[in-house]
Amino acid sequence: MRRIHRTMLAAALAASSALTAPAVWADANRLTIDLVNEPSSLDPHLQWNPDSYYVYRNIFDNLLTRDDDGNIVPQIATEWIQLSPTEIVFTIRDDVKFHDGSALTPEDVVFSVQRITDKDFGSPQLSQFATITSAEVLDGNKVKLTTRAPYPALMGQLVKLSIVPKAVVEAVGKEAFNQAPVGSGPYKFDGWDRGVEVRLAVNEDYWGQKGSFPAAVFRAVPDASTRVANLVSGASDLVVTMDPDLAMQLDAADGVGPRSALTERVAYLAVNGAKPGLDDLRLRQAMAHAIDRELIVEGLLGGYDQPVGQLLTPAHVGWVEGFEGVAYDPDKARALIAEVGEPAKRTLSFATSPVFDQRIVQALQQMLTDVGLNVEIELTDMATYLKKVQSDPAQSPDMSFGRWSCACQDADGVVYPLLHSSSSWSRVRNTELDAVLESARGELDPAKRLEDYRKVQEWIRDNVSQVPLYQAAIIYGASDNLQWQPTPNESLFINRMSWSD
Repeated sequence: MRRIHRTMLAAALAASSALTAPAVWADANRLTIDLVNEPSSLDPHLQWNPDSYYVYRNIFDNLLTRDDDGNIVPQIATEWIQLSPTEIVFTIRDDVKFHDGSALTPEDVVFSVQRITDKDFGSPQLSQFATITSAEVLDGNKVKLTTRAPYPALMGQLVKLSIVPKAVVEAVGKEAFNQAPVGSGPYKFDGWDRGVEVRLAVNEDYWGQKGSFPAAVFRAVPDASTRVANLVSGASDLVVTMDPDLAMQLDAADGVGPRSALTERVAYLAVNGAKPGLDDLRLRQAMAHAIDRELIVEGLLGGYDQPVGQLLTPAHVGWVEGFEGVAYDPDKARALIAEVGEPAKRTLSFATSPVFDQRIVQALQQMLTDVGLNVEIELTDMATYLKKVQSDPAQSPDMSFGRWSCACQDADGVVYPLLHSSSSWSRVRNTELDAVLESARGELDPAKRLEDYRKVQEWIRDNVSQVPLYQAAIIYGASDNLQWQPTPNESLFINRMSWSD
């Protein structure tokens, strides 16, 4: 493990030798951020990918938000009260204006809920809000949401609900609104040069914490090395999506450095127990015993990520403190494979996509090969990969690599889609497990809910539907002059950033 890490470190430091020129501000009045790609949408109800979210979250306010410690706190809603297990009433701020000068009202909140839950609208976020059956305006600047059943994860989902102006959206239509969005957030849309950059201007009339930068620019820079070079030269102030090797380069440069945070994203090896050979629990247990999480994190990921033995992270509500998964024991794995005999000799398909770190995939393949299995990686584009892993269990690959985030920091957003029989992501068909997942989804007592999630993690450990691997870290590069610390929710709130004195 140490040998692998030292080799990586030496290579990174050698590559960083040209990155020692001191960085300078590109423009003290403008924050410049390099993304990987340009946003695919600036309409907050049309997309959820990071490059879109990084930008539009600064244009729009949400019903609720999270503070830097991850706590759910008010934003457009100032307070809320649970009327019943399926009804909650929010009091809406009365001092908020959209960027066109019109007042934000409870009607805009109801419109936003109805828009994102409209199946005909086709929001990719629909499943996150599908439990909401109605939204209505009440007297006293209030809005009542009703769900079809108790749903304690609702608050975590509402953190992602952006409020759009009903009058503007209805007047200009979906396409025009995406091209020139109007929100109520701390920054206003100021222009979009397709394929190049999106420009924002500070909202001087913002009701909350105002941004300290007069302007912000988000640029599309697909090549990671170019993003690093821009940062070091002072052409940008903040860059996203660094890997550990690039982070080491930034460590050796002057005036810039890496910034990282452990996220709610959990990496795992999915194992399809419906396939021949893998329907024998002993073979699935052998696979779990063959995986060395510590080696993956320390040897390949630079120690930024955190090994986990459950299909959650400490950032999730529902994390079971002290729970241990299947231990690394290659000798036990070999013994179990010998017991299985002939069915363990067939070639196992391992689905992946270029979007994932193929070093991890290859390391998993090597670990499984080392204990006597025959594993063949099947690398396809993301669309094909998604089609494969969401097909019927009998047609799905034997194994697949995944990194899951619900962006809600709640266990329901992870284990329900990955394990419940009704989900296209699940390879599991178990009525008893379904009952526990459904109980946890609707349980309002935190202690009872946590006990349900303990049962779920025990089931995963005992049946090996997945092998949990690590809590993923996100690594940015930033100017030393920028005061900002990344958080588990992977948000870039510009109004929480400033230049150091």
